[in-house]
Amino acid sequence: MSEACDGIEGLEQCLQAMPDLVLLDWRMPTMDGMDFLARLKEISADRMPKVLFCSMESDPRRIAEALAAGADDYVMKPFDGDILESKIDEVGALKARVA
Repeated sequence: MSEACDGIEGLEQCLQAMPDLVLLDWRMPTMDGMDFLARLKEISADRMPKVLFCSMESDPRRIAEALAAGADDYVMKPFDGDILESKIDEVGALKARVA
């Protein structure tokens, strides 16, 4: 598991080793979550990780936009460990790791 301080660092980490799951914030320095998701799709066409948007964005149109852009699910901040684990399980990232 690794953490990036901004979208550019996150993409660089994905280029080095594509993760099974990306927890993605909508608002990040240097690149917002939607731009990150578009660039991630470009660099991972053959092995797209599961993407879980984690944000305070509550407008249903924005959530729909994120899902249409390729996010697998969405979780609203604030959330706790149980909610996050449930969402990760729902997108199948836990199963992929066990298999």
